Amino acid sequence: MCVGIPMKILSREELAATASDGTHTHLIDLALTGPLEPGTWVLTFLGTARDVLSEVEAIKIKNALDGLRALMEGRDLGDAFADLDTREPQLPPHLQAAHDKGETTA
Repeated sequence: MCVGIPMKILSREELAATASDGTHTHLIDLALTGPLEPGTWVLTFLGTARDVLSEVEAIKIKNALDGLRALMEGRDLGDAFADLDTREPQLPPHLQAAHDKGETTA
């Protein structure tokens, strides 16, 4: 399994960028996203930017990863999943449509 890490681009030259995860600075590949400006948040996998993120999305992912790290170290989750605490579970649209029609799967 590969875990995506949100990183903020600090500088770029062609399809390579220097980016930070808030703790460390890494050289990342921008071949899948194309050139991006400094300040852009990206989701990286194994040193490659795969998706452009909003700052809000990046912070939510970072908080969740920090919470999982804390849990693995035997510490409290804190508010790592605060954005989910008050949210009701939701079905994906295709399953919600089937549910609304009374269709069930066996």
